[in-house]
Amino acid sequence: MSDTSDQGQVADAVKGNWVDTHAPTALRPYLRLSRADRPIGTWLLLLPCWWGLTLAVAATGFRPFDIWIALGCAIGAFLMRGAGCTWNDFTDRDIDGAVARTRSRPIPSGQVTLRGALAWMVAQVALAALILFTFAPAAIALGLVALGPVAIYPFAKRFTWWPQLFLGIAFNWGALLAWAAHTGALTWPPVFLYLGGIAWTLFYDTIYAYQDVEDDALIGVKSTARRFGDRPTPWLRAFAAGTVLLMGAATLVALPVLPAMVALCGVWAMGWHLAWQLARLDIDDADTCLRLFRSNRTAGLIPLPFFAIAALL
Repeated sequence: MSDTSDQGQVADAVKGNWVDTHAPTALRPYLRLSRADRPIGTWLLLLPCWWGLTLAVAATGFRPFDIWIALGCAIGAFLMRGAGCTWNDFTDRDIDGAVARTRSRPIPSGQVTLRGALAWMVAQVALAALILFTFAPAAIALGLVALGPVAIYPFAKRFTWWPQLFLGIAFNWGALLAWAAHTGALTWPPVFLYLGGIAWTLFYDTIYAYQDVEDDALIGVKSTARRFGDRPTPWLRAFAAGTVLLMGAATLVALPVLPAMVALCGVWAMGWHLAWQLARLDIDDADTCLRLFRSNRTAGLIPLPFFAIAALL
């Protein structure tokens, strides 16, 4: 399929992104299918991995292999986010064609065939598997189990008002996996970290869902945004509080007192960022919702230097 530098751009992609300006023309539709032109999703998948790894290092000490775990998680997050988005767009092709914001995506717009999309998804999963199989057996097992939530998520909006919960289950799995890759087993700290990540996903993806609430109502797609209506603030406040409390519990259980106090400062600072988002939320302004959603890359990065400092103590 032909594609010039500006043809085929997805509606909610940042103008002038690297896919639309620098990627090989033949690859652009597939990279758009993987949301490579919208990297926020890769960050949101990666950050819980790095939380789990840095907290594990703070709890048990640094090992040289941790450098590969961090890099492998980054590459794997890019690949699995791409594979998940490909699967999501494959299953949602009819829904996406009926929503203004998503009808420009590669499958409903005709840039990528269904067969091409499935082949692209398999290729991404295969490459991610090569990375996964370098980790500890417990992490490999967790990575394989994670395919279940990834496969189920696109269908959640059809049978529950809480598809954001299913997204949280899938997107924060890396907190468990990275901890297991470092330690070889699971304990309570990564579980608390994982649950805190789910609360965070409920927060940011509800904000994201308000962009499509009118179209979703017309076509019968469910979301927490539709469930909460024009009164999301109490729910979002509860999700933000849950994020802080559960991540805080992870640090307190994992670390001695002084490192835990340092790590808690990072969790507390992240909580203030979520409060900042909530204060600026306008659910009737799609641009504001998208901007606040994207700001969660910054929110999720905030705890990392504090966890890293805690690892040095």
